[in-house]
Amino acid sequence: MFLWIPAIAGVLLTFIPALYLARRSTERGTAPWGDALERLAGPLLRNSVELAAAVAIACVVIAMPAAWLTARTDIPGRRAWVMLLSLPLAIPSYVYAVAVVAALGPRGMLQEWLEPFGVTRLPEIYGFWGAAGTLTAVAFPYLYLVLHAAFTTLDTAQEEASRTLGHGAMSTFLRVTLPPLRPALAAGVLLIVFYVLSDFGAVTALRFNTFTYAIFLQYQSSFDRTGAAVLAIMLGCVSLLVLAAELAVRAMAKGSISTSQRRAPNRVRLGPWRWAGLGFLGTVISISLVMPVGVLVYWVVEGVRADTEFPDLLTPLRHSAVMAASGAAVTVLVALPIALLAARYGGWAARAIEQGSYLTHSLPGLVIALSLVFFGIRYGRDLYQTLWMLILAYVILFVPNALGTLRGPFLRQPPNLEEAGASLGCRPARVLAAITLPLARPGIAASYMLVFLTTLKELPATLLLSPPGYETLPGIIWAASNTGSIASAALPALVLVAMAGLTIGILAWRGGIEGGVE
Repeated sequence: MFLWIPAIAGVLLTFIPALYLARRSTERGTAPWGDALERLAGPLLRNSVELAAAVAIACVVIAMPAAWLTARTDIPGRRAWVMLLSLPLAIPSYVYAVAVVAALGPRGMLQEWLEPFGVTRLPEIYGFWGAAGTLTAVAFPYLYLVLHAAFTTLDTAQEEASRTLGHGAMSTFLRVTLPPLRPALAAGVLLIVFYVLSDFGAVTALRFNTFTYAIFLQYQSSFDRTGAAVLAIMLGCVSLLVLAAELAVRAMAKGSISTSQRRAPNRVRLGPWRWAGLGFLGTVISISLVMPVGVLVYWVVEGVRADTEFPDLLTPLRHSAVMAASGAAVTVLVALPIALLAARYGGWAARAIEQGSYLTHSLPGLVIALSLVFFGIRYGRDLYQTLWMLILAYVILFVPNALGTLRGPFLRQPPNLEEAGASLGCRPARVLAAITLPLARPGIAASYMLVFLTTLKELPATLLLSPPGYETLPGIIWAASNTGSIASAALPALVLVAMAGLTIGILAWRGGIEGGVE
């Protein structure tokens, strides 16, 4: 019982936004729904689906060969490449969008360099292609890590048998290697689709009209909060379908990849093709990592030369670190009893609690933030515009992220250790504190670092729910970029990327990135 009460309470917390959105969207009858369906839903749905499809296809084109090269071939520096291909996770989409605008937008770096050659205007960077390129660059590591893990654990015996029977490399890959990878590939693609549907920073900075951008405009420009709630529920329904498909694919994927083959697979010898592989990986890293960091460094240097007044970073840095650390701690504490119930007790009730915690995960950060704004104004005035409301948003957003990393360590623990503790007369709470939690400490630490990373980068919830005057790194980056001061945005963006990169380095060292993504 001591686990059931906090687990149920944690899940009920995550339902606050969904319940309030349902009430807010119906308080004016069906008129806002008809208006939204007639004027907005069709174009928004088309734009969102087309953007998600384009990014997903581009991510497959990048992630599949990158995962194969680093997991199954003799390409030099495999471990270094794995780390480098994971580091774009440290770059939030809105920071990459700032770098794209600074490099390729009007009066950007490239146009300045080309002006002596008579080029006075570059093709428009705003819109679909700018948003698709930006989201591909920051999202492909999610799919890469899933595929890299799948390639690493895949049994190679059938591949070797296929090669001995005379099948070529391509035939073996298509006939033998690819079929067991399909569940992991499908799960990774659905993860990318969900990421694109929920993105706020890139589509807003690059002015591409998707659901999240339209919701923000409805809230900010027209102050039509009922209309924003209607669009939020529509987006939540679309995202819920994607989430249901992702959970179904994950269930199908269990046991689909054999891990019985523990010996190291024979590395494919690339020969002269290694140079093509190195060129491909180098190009991916240059676009996804070197370019945005280089652009930010360039604008910082230009700002120093122009005596730009940079924002004070000590206070926002401290605020961001404190909120990320606090949000991660509370989120992991809320997720712990849910993960324990799901891993240890099973049954329909435990499964319902676990799946219930994932339902609100279908709502993007912007929707969660707006719903908590509505909730705070109407019912929680004492919490509204306090740090506790912001932490609540982080908990609602990232409990599923914590569960994905926590559940595995509890499943791998032998139950007989807990049974032995109970047979010696220890109470369940004592067994939990003395046996279960210490054994799961690495998984708990990885879960904490993963939630810390995602909380650190979160923009819409931090932007809308931070108390007045409470400056954070995402907030000052967003404010500076909206005023057109790229140099002022570049320095805090570099600091944020450095903090996130350090977190990813720790996760990679502890082996927690792939587990967290999966």
